[in-house]
Amino acid sequence: MKGNVIVGQSGGPTSAINSTLAGVYRTAIERGAKKVYGMRNGIQGLMEERYVDLADHITNDLDVELLKRTPAAYLGSCRYKLPEIHEDKAVYEKIFDILNKLDIEAFIYIGGNDSMDTIKKLSDYGILTGQPTKFVGAPKTIDNDLALTDHTPGFGSAAKYIGTSVKEIIRDGMCLEYNKGIVTIVEIMGRNAGWLTGAACLAEGEDCKGPDLIYLPEFPFELETFVDRVKKILKKQSSVVVAVSEGIKLADGRYVCELGQSVDFVDAFGHKQLSGTANYLASLIAGEIGCKTRAIELSTLQRSGAHLASRVDILEAMQAGGAAVMAADEGDSGVMVVFERISDDPYQCATAVKNVHKIANDERLVPREWVNKEGTYVTDEFKRYVRPLIQGDMPPVMVDGIPRHLYRPFKI
Repeated sequence: MKGNVIVGQSGGPTSAINSTLAGVYRTAIERGAKKVYGMRNGIQGLMEERYVDLADHITNDLDVELLKRTPAAYLGSCRYKLPEIHEDKAVYEKIFDILNKLDIEAFIYIGGNDSMDTIKKLSDYGILTGQPTKFVGAPKTIDNDLALTDHTPGFGSAAKYIGTSVKEIIRDGMCLEYNKGIVTIVEIMGRNAGWLTGAACLAEGEDCKGPDLIYLPEFPFELETFVDRVKKILKKQSSVVVAVSEGIKLADGRYVCELGQSVDFVDAFGHKQLSGTANYLASLIAGEIGCKTRAIELSTLQRSGAHLASRVDILEAMQAGGAAVMAADEGDSGVMVVFERISDDPYQCATAVKNVHKIANDERLVPREWVNKEGTYVTDEFKRYVRPLIQGDMPPVMVDGIPRHLYRPFKI
């Protein structure tokens, strides 16, 4: 590489996104980049000329290892939607003035669907105006819903956390006897795609039968049928554990969480903030059946639990960052790094790049054939798909009994 590299992180953080940042930084240096800049709070921070020279903050191999084990977004994140080019060219002129001033050869953006929309728009403007900067997306999302890739970094670690947590919740529910039983509803992230909630099946094993019901947002949710199913299970056992996606909807399109509360917050991309699904269903069950209920919302824990990160996930996340730099160095632009699975057993996966126009603003949902006929559990095909992604551990560096993270001395 002859010029400089700039990298940013966008959207919801994960326990693997910083490993991708480490991969970008290390590969860029190895390829001869003069400087590797980090955008503070993604494209939004870049527009305000808030960026850092990463060489000032990642100074040795230990820093790289700590960064790989540090959850959330080291550089800070954002949810900023670029306008269409024809709507506001001034925004793009400002961004490219900054990129040219910094002599940016490669622009790497780590993120999910909305972040790939940013790569698409910037690469389009670059082509339109003859700019030399290459724009490459590195995939990141625990939702695992990016098109054209087998899976996304961040998903494997979140899936491992969910499978572990659900198993521990199941074990806890078996401890005490209640007069009419106990029903625990576990709410898991997933607006339109149920990959994370499906991962609750990972609790299954010789020592655990797994959750009793799993509901994904891809299929309409029926309240009466749900209550009837729980009643039938309670006749056979005293504890019932149900995993539900935060985004499950009724046949008329209403989110279940909207039945219990109003959803007021909407982000820059038009996404409603979803919360309260488990609370509503727990209250419904308590009222209809009269048993004890618990509502557990994993919330940000499932994406920040770096102490339970998958080794496969962390290493692939770093690989994705390196592949993004290599793609830009070899002349690719307007693309995203993807994973292509070669085999399940032994697990093998390779990277490639795909046109970001075929990825941005699209969603990859759980296939219908990977869910049972009733829509209440995932199939063996789903289990075979997800299990390789959670293998191995990435133990944290422990200091005084607590994981050590890479400290960010700059102000976001």
